[in-house]
Amino acid sequence: MKKVFTGLILLILSNSIFAQVDKKGVQNSINKRAKEYEKIAKSIWDWAEMGYQEEKSSALLQKTLSNAGFSVESGVAEIPTAFLAEYGSGSPIIGILAEFDALPGISQEVSTERKPILGQEAGHACGHHLFGTASTAAAIAIKDHLKKTGQKGTIRLYGTPAEEGGSGKVYMVRAGLFDDVDVVLHWHAGDRNSASPSTSMANRSAKFRFHGYSAHAAGAPEKGRSSLDAVEAMNHMVNLLREHIPDGSRIHYVITRGGYAPNVVPDFAEVFYYVRDFNVDILEDIWARVVKTAEGAALGTGTRLEYEIIHGNRPVLANNAIQKIMYDNLVSIGGVPYTRKEKSFAEKIYKTLRNPSLSISSAQEVQTYQFTKGKGSTDVGDVSWMVPTAGLRTATWVPGTSAHTWQAVSAGGMSIGMKGMMNAAKTIAGTAVDIYSNPEAVESAKKELLERRGPKFNYYSLLGERNPPLDYRK
Repeated sequence: MKKVFTGLILLILSNSIFAQVDKKGVQNSINKRAKEYEKIAKSIWDWAEMGYQEEKSSALLQKTLSNAGFSVESGVAEIPTAFLAEYGSGSPIIGILAEFDALPGISQEVSTERKPILGQEAGHACGHHLFGTASTAAAIAIKDHLKKTGQKGTIRLYGTPAEEGGSGKVYMVRAGLFDDVDVVLHWHAGDRNSASPSTSMANRSAKFRFHGYSAHAAGAPEKGRSSLDAVEAMNHMVNLLREHIPDGSRIHYVITRGGYAPNVVPDFAEVFYYVRDFNVDILEDIWARVVKTAEGAALGTGTRLEYEIIHGNRPVLANNAIQKIMYDNLVSIGGVPYTRKEKSFAEKIYKTLRNPSLSISSAQEVQTYQFTKGKGSTDVGDVSWMVPTAGLRTATWVPGTSAHTWQAVSAGGMSIGMKGMMNAAKTIAGTAVDIYSNPEAVESAKKELLERRGPKFNYYSLLGERNPPLDYRK
């Protein structure tokens, strides 16, 4: 018995040593190509292509993966900029998510003050140029590891467009592209280093369109029926509704069309709504009430209503079994140290932030492992209900920076963002090495997924059966 026990201990220690050696290998693989990855990220940052329009960004990542030995399938799930890149054979199949879309209305130079880029509408205010590049770097390093070691397994990168309001991943889930995957890994740009289990808010959006009758606003107002009146009536009712929804629920909107001239009764107006909650059932209830306000607004103003659901995401479902593996890898990699020049840049950015919750020095730290509830929404949520999923954030922005701000665009376009990107790539690659060498982790993760979903779970997408809205940013 003593010999068996001793042998078991030696086996565990041996596996641990080999795993550490393998992780050094994938880190070295990433480091060797660091300048190339920084160039790729900067190119995608420069292009700043919005959802479903990421033609150059998607093509660059596909070319990079193809040149590295991956088989690449383009235009999956009826989305021209979506793709799959795969290497290896057999199980486990590890999926890595890659995003690359920018946000409208927030272009920004690399600067410590607000400086929009002349002639450019969009900007990478959520760091997806870093997201897609780091995921690609991790996938290539894992491929190198599989090839070098002869390890059985498959690495598959998912090029997922239009995360920002387009729900690209949901269409890929709906198309069955995640049905055979064992584990999914992802990351996101952020203002801190964290790999804790977390959730997000479920989210559904729609464009509500009202059709009225134009008329001269002074000469014959009685002949007109204002679509803008309908939008304003709907917005007023929704703002009254806010008092009667659960704490923590979110409703927000923008008027995208409201007419062209004050002396013309607008015959068309449009308002774009988001509704969020952590609970899908509560979201569905609030959504039905918002639709009722639109119907009432149309009835009261004598206009005609039509609405189009644009996107819908489920909340992220945490999975501790693989999340802890990712956390341990992030701790091993560590935070983001600043050079003197980067520290000076960060200090100037920090002065522009409103009530930052973190100190600049926290960029070098890894946050404590604890469950968190994120107030945003992501189409990663739908993936996480189908496949055990783990994610992390790294400090690609100055601590205290909020997503969707010019400060995020600025830091993401220089060395601070690039350092965080490299840490994310190394963490994902190290996590994959651990999973390949530990099949029991996969089984534990799958068991946890089934327990968290519950026996009555039946997946449906919150965006219905519609086709991808390829023109929603046009």
